[in-house]
Amino acid sequence: MRLPSSPINYRHCCNKLLSLLNAPTPTKPMWAQPETDPASAARQWRRKVVVIMGPTGCGKSRLSIDLATRFFPSEIINSDKMQVYSGLDITTNKIPMRDRLGIPHHLLGQVDPSCHRELSPSEFRSAADSKISDIVSRRKIPLVVGGSNSFIYAFAANRFDPESDVFRESKPDPICPELRYDCCFLWVDVSTPVLNQYLDKRVDDMLDSGMFNELEDYFANSDSLRESDSVTRTGLRKAIGVPEFEPYFRTFGRRTTDASPEEDPVRRGLYDEAVRAIKDNTCQLAERQVGKILRLRNSGWDLRRLDATEAFTATMVVRGSDSAGGAPSDVWERQVVEPSVKIVKRFLEEETRMWRIPSFHICSMKRVGPFLSISK
Repeated sequence: MRLPSSPINYRHCCNKLLSLLNAPTPTKPMWAQPETDPASAARQWRRKVVVIMGPTGCGKSRLSIDLATRFFPSEIINSDKMQVYSGLDITTNKIPMRDRLGIPHHLLGQVDPSCHRELSPSEFRSAADSKISDIVSRRKIPLVVGGSNSFIYAFAANRFDPESDVFRESKPDPICPELRYDCCFLWVDVSTPVLNQYLDKRVDDMLDSGMFNELEDYFANSDSLRESDSVTRTGLRKAIGVPEFEPYFRTFGRRTTDASPEEDPVRRGLYDEAVRAIKDNTCQLAERQVGKILRLRNSGWDLRRLDATEAFTATMVVRGSDSAGGAPSDVWERQVVEPSVKIVKRFLEEETRMWRIPSFHICSMKRVGPFLSISK
């Protein structure tokens, strides 16, 4: 199903709508209104940002590309704390360049891990502010996309204390319910059993795509094996896959060209142990991420849940039957993309109504191309 076309020129409509994002504010700041202001007045002066969140592997990147290429002129800001670093593209599951379909991605692989060992939530907050200003100046919609909820909270909360921990398991600090941007939160959710099954298969796919060789090069060209204290792990060294494979490379050296895991049972044992740990830790990460999302929602954040379980189930069925059918894409379109478009369209048109400008339809664009695999 496609959104109805509009006779109004697409570019003209979007420019007209997005010009509101840069509307001058003669007496008030762009965001962070005083708490004494009525909520509706505060919303009027804050820039609009769409945030796509959810556990690892739920399809956040896929949805962001669907929205940015087909419906809303957008640029994407990565909010995954491992994907901000350059290197280990397969291990951290960065969206490949070919799948970005020309959409600009910011804070994705742009931090040198050797120079900046750990990007803090406060630093992300500042960097995201700068990127949002740039994107809005180009009359585009900022899409903040990623699974690191500490980054999302730091960027969006009106009051942020870098010394507090709102996601601490024991006696967490209170969450600030006020936002400094006018945010539309899209929460892509998948039932735990289905997501865990998918994540297991995704790890296998990553290994087939060269994850082991990527890690071999990483350990060969870094000081990771000399820094054995897990407490001091920072930045990219925390990425799932690095600590799990460290015992393997610590045992057999940085270069293992003399024998492969398949040829040596001892190597094979350590290799299989690392893969099991990666799968377990990935599923545990997804569970923790959902817990943080629920904490935000229970604290008053308006998160719009999109259930992608049926689409993932269809994907697993197709994989199990070696079928090349298009059913998973159809289900994804129906269950995730179309509801998201309606939510974002309504969210953007709120500004139109607020400024008493006649409403108009955001025209649908021709689908640029298939996005074949569900990924992070």
